[in-house]
Amino acid sequence: MTTDSQTSQTTTPDSALAEQQIEQAAAWIHPLRGEIAKHLVGQTMLVDRLLIALLVKGHILLEGVPGLAKTLALKTLASLVDADFRRIQFTPDMLPADIVGTQIFDPKSSSFEVKHGPVFANFILADEINRAPAKVQSALLEAMQEKQVTIGDHTFSLPKPFLVMATQNPLEQEGTYPLPEAQVDRFMLKVVVDYPSMEEEMRVVDLAATTADPVEPKPVVSLDHIRNAREVVNSLYLDDKVKSYLVTLVHSTRDPDSFGLNLGPYLRVGASPRASISLALAGKAHAFLEGRSYVTPHDIKSVAPDVLRHRVTVSYEAEAEGITSDQLIARILDLLPVP
Repeated sequence: MTTDSQTSQTTTPDSALAEQQIEQAAAWIHPLRGEIAKHLVGQTMLVDRLLIALLVKGHILLEGVPGLAKTLALKTLASLVDADFRRIQFTPDMLPADIVGTQIFDPKSSSFEVKHGPVFANFILADEINRAPAKVQSALLEAMQEKQVTIGDHTFSLPKPFLVMATQNPLEQEGTYPLPEAQVDRFMLKVVVDYPSMEEEMRVVDLAATTADPVEPKPVVSLDHIRNAREVVNSLYLDDKVKSYLVTLVHSTRDPDSFGLNLGPYLRVGASPRASISLALAGKAHAFLEGRSYVTPHDIKSVAPDVLRHRVTVSYEAEAEGITSDQLIARILDLLPVP
């Protein structure tokens, strides 16, 4: 088994992009992070995962208790990118039309007019998505997958970029509608946000414990910068060995015993092929954020927990022993040989 230091030693192919081109395309990353830090304390991992999703057209399912600045993180990012932001509070009495829009009859013209819903924005915060019934959840997830919405006889394309960050409260289960595995699989990443450290919470108090109006973030990045960065990310080099590693990683969640991992009794359902696609895309975005023109196994291992945790279902035996999907994924990452 190779060490983590060895995983980063990957030879750059002749066809790889010049590092200078990567630096130019990623020049907006550092100023953006700096501005976010002025309004958001900590949450570095969350910001990085938001950037990864933004760079590769993915969506994020965020799990955390209330008060951890989930709304603030996405709202700040949307303001700094000069994009439209909508927050949708999901409730049990919602209808799909509350998300995508509906047709309204105009008596003057004796015709129906289309009124767009809040989903027509660049950044969508679907707050407590598991509080809405299945039809409402499906309406949003269809928009995420197809990047378009059908209202009546008309189909409308959604704005570009289009990023959805859906949140779930892990504490409350009453009056909720858990997302089925097939729908959860449509999220590229599932990020778990924990409480801040004592030092970070002291800074939160200094920043937020005031009655003064907060300073609104001003745009520092244009949508053209995002589109250009996406093209560069698509061109990053993914070696066949790294590709084989990420596919092996996904297959080991389905049949771990065939890879000598001896974890079969603890796994009920493994990751789908969407996991392999998401690992490749998120790995490219991670390499881009680190200023490299090629993907290493380190990139894959860094994003693997967020890509796999909602796609791997543990067995009843694992639940009885208190073993979580995160622990199984960490075990697989430790035991699986790295090229």
